[in-house]
Amino acid sequence: MTNSKMKFLITGGCGFLGSNLASEVLRRGDELTILDNLCRFGSDQNRSWLQSLGDFKFVHGDTSDAATVDHVMREASPDVVFHLAGQVAMTTSIETPRLDFNTNVVGGFNVLEAVRKFAPHATVTYSSTNKVYGDLEWIAYDETDTRYRAVGYDNGFDERLPLEFRSPYGCSKGAVDQYMLDYARVFGLKTVVFRHSSMYGGRQFATYDQGWIGWFCQQAVQQKLTPDMALFTISGSGKQVRDVLHADDMIRLYFSVVPVIDRVKGQVFNVGGGMANSLSLLELFDWLERYTGISLRYTQLPPRESDQKIFVADVSKARDLLNWMPGTTIDEGLSKMMVWAGRL
Repeated sequence: MTNSKMKFLITGGCGFLGSNLASEVLRRGDELTILDNLCRFGSDQNRSWLQSLGDFKFVHGDTSDAATVDHVMREASPDVVFHLAGQVAMTTSIETPRLDFNTNVVGGFNVLEAVRKFAPHATVTYSSTNKVYGDLEWIAYDETDTRYRAVGYDNGFDERLPLEFRSPYGCSKGAVDQYMLDYARVFGLKTVVFRHSSMYGGRQFATYDQGWIGWFCQQAVQQKLTPDMALFTISGSGKQVRDVLHADDMIRLYFSVVPVIDRVKGQVFNVGGGMANSLSLLELFDWLERYTGISLRYTQLPPRESDQKIFVADVSKARDLLNWMPGTTIDEGLSKMMVWAGRL
């Protein structure tokens, strides 16, 4: 009898996105290897949670070390690689650009080389970012009481938007984004790039500079429990808009690639919640105030370097080629997020 189990390798498998995908691999009964350096806050807790769900091989290591990546790839011989390991905060990239480069560029290159040498048959997905499009200041904007609106982009931004790497983070993620596409062209690897907008959901240990939905949900919970706590801060006017994608929809997205990889290899997809699930900071605060019954208290800081006034993904390409669309509404997703935030 042949073994029908698929073999998955997830780099950064104890992070937010990685642990959600890893839990789905375990639920399906497939084989799982995780490579993670556990440097991210909450990653060790996610590893313990995954260990409670089933058996998998865990390797404590860093993708910036080529020998480690080669060894893991050779031993795992994966059918599918979800490459998620990376430095994820723009602010950190500006503070320590060399760390950002080594983690994202060197780490991503090492993964591609290991796939080329030891698993050229594998499906490879890469978690890229909307930051590869720059600050988008060349676009005309309208401004309402609660949000910015990009004139002429009623359905959001599709993959034809010109690339413009800004900030060390944009450069490092963008470099691997392009390497992924080029390794499909030159070496025939089965790579797919997802340029993400904002993601949120359970297993996200958000911080002030990464995971804004989770972070502000945590602040709302804490202000309700401790009314005299210090004010939190926001950067900019609060009218910045992102489309938000819940973890449940992310899981469906990543697994949707596997059965159609020969049709979509070497392609890029803008992914997010779409215009129907777009949200500004001010609109999030309004929702949180209605949910908690309190008035949130915060102070404003200047806008962050290279921050986009708006990014909403036009997900038409993912709909047409992957048969995927977001299914979790803002109300559903934020309600789940508040339950998770209350546990932290």
